[in-house]
Amino acid sequence: MELGVGTVLEGKVTGITKFGAFVALPEGKTGLVHISEISHSYVNDIREHLKEGQTVKVKIIGIDANNRINLSIKKTLEPPPRSAEHSRPSAHSSYTPRSAAPREPSSFEDKIKQFMQDSDSKMSDLKQYIDKRSGSSRRRGK
Repeated sequence: MELGVGTVLEGKVTGITKFGAFVALPEGKTGLVHISEISHSYVNDIREHLKEGQTVKVKIIGIDANNRINLSIKKTLEPPPRSAEHSRPSAHSSYTPRSAAPREPSSFEDKIKQFMQDSDSKMSDLKQYIDKRSGSSRRRGK
């Protein structure tokens, strides 16, 4: 059997890491399902979705120059239907914003917004630290 990009086959999960799962394929080959290719929903802990020894249906999505095989489980699944909550309102629909009650970020946009706020804060702290360090080294050099 020729293993090529686009081929869908079954394999057995042989190992789980924090970044993905290794799957044994036919002909003694092994491929990696990256954490982002496990499910259509966000995956925080791979072990909540997969177990070692589990048989899974995978699609080959890439083979690199070193013959490493990149796999996807989610590309073998039907995409979930988009809910009304995630779709954008049309110009003719009436849109009422939700109350601004504090909550855990649930939508992708909320997660990105939270990430950017955290990133900006960390970058600001880093800049202050670097400025403080470079200021003290200038004083020593004089």
